[in-house]
Amino acid sequence: MPFAVLFLASLWAGFQNALAGGGSFLTLPALILTGMDARAANITSCVALFPGQVLTGWHGRANAVDVGSLTLKTLIIISLIGGALGAVLLLLTPSRIFAGMVPWLVLFATVMFAWGSFGPRRHDGPRMSGMVAGTAQFGIAIYGGYFGGGIGFLMLAALTAAGLAVRNAAGNKNVLAAVMNLSAVLIFVFSPDVHWPQMAVACIGALIGGYAGSLMLNRVNEKLLRIFVVCIGTALTIGLFLRAP
Repeated sequence: MPFAVLFLASLWAGFQNALAGGGSFLTLPALILTGMDARAANITSCVALFPGQVLTGWHGRANAVDVGSLTLKTLIIISLIGGALGAVLLLLTPSRIFAGMVPWLVLFATVMFAWGSFGPRRHDGPRMSGMVAGTAQFGIAIYGGYFGGGIGFLMLAALTAAGLAVRNAAGNKNVLAAVMNLSAVLIFVFSPDVHWPQMAVACIGALIGGYAGSLMLNRVNEKLLRIFVVCIGTALTIGLFLRAP
């Protein structure tokens, strides 16, 4: 039964990651349900969701663009370095310290994305400079390698604040999420905390869900997609605060 729940949670997590992010909030409790501790569940979740992130990132690569003066190649390099730093930090420090910040980070990201989507608009160029966007991406990448929950929302918030349309922001988010997790996974695969049977079940579910989500991304109305992202962010924020110790 726990493995069936894990498969269904991973299926939706892959779908959600392709559209907006936050899939690890579903796989983390599902993995804990199979009998592992939170640290092992976090590491196993990162490894399991990675192939699905590669799939959705590859499928949406045509929507990935430069952010003002900051090229996509530079963003990829920043994400690789940040993801590796975050993974090392996770292996060296207790995850509960950073996990306590997650509800606040998701709340902040949801508010930022809602403001970027429906707040007053400027028509004279990007709202965030390339340097600020790069710094934000580096911080998000470190967080992504360390815990990972909500990185999609954080990137969408930063990228829309930099002036990208939601489809381009989502394309960048999917590519950069795969990149930052690549460096983390290359470190985590050597950790004894990876539970390979659970990883395989979660990976298959996330791959199927991620492919379905990537197909939906290019068909959904842009305004409806923005509303959908804000609704998921609100629901995740409430759920995280209710579960907080």
